[in-house]
Amino acid sequence: MQVQKLRLQHGWSQQQLAELSGLSVRTIQRIENGQTPSVESLKSLASVFEIDFSALSSETTMTASQTIDHDEQLALKRVRKLKGFYIHLFNYAIVMVALVVINLMTNPQTLWVVWPALGWGLGVLLHGARVFEWMPFFGAQWERKQVEKRLGRPL
Repeated sequence: MQVQKLRLQHGWSQQQLAELSGLSVRTIQRIENGQTPSVESLKSLASVFEIDFSALSSETTMTASQTIDHDEQLALKRVRKLKGFYIHLFNYAIVMVALVVINLMTNPQTLWVVWPALGWGLGVLLHGARVFEWMPFFGAQWERKQVEKRLGRPL
C-alpha cells in the first residue's frame, strides 16, 4: 500500500506521521510524491503502520499514479481545491480585520477599508463559486463534455 493512502486511512496528518515514524515532514512529502525512500525510512514507516516491510517496499517501486485509482485522485484533487479556498478565506478574514483596525485607529472618519474588502471579497466569492461549482459554465460537467468532444466520443 502507498504511504499516503495508509496515512489517510489512519487519519494522520503528514506532521503526525513524521512524529510517529521519527522522519521529517519533508521526507514524508517526498515519499508521498513518488521519490524512492531509503530502506531505513521504509522500515520506520512499516513499523508505524504495523505492516510487513516487504509489503511496503514492493509498493514503493510503483509510481503514485499507479497505486491511487482514479476516484481517489479526483477526491484528492477536490480536497486540495477546498483547502486552497479555505486558506484564501482565512487570509482574507485576518487581513480585513487588521485593515479595519488600522483604518479605525488612523482615520475613523473615512472608511477606506471598504474598497479592499470589496475587491478582495469579490475574488474570494469567485474562488468559492469555482470550488463549490456554483457556476454551471466551466465546471466539471463542462470539462467532461469538452474531453469527450476532443476524443471524438459521443456526448
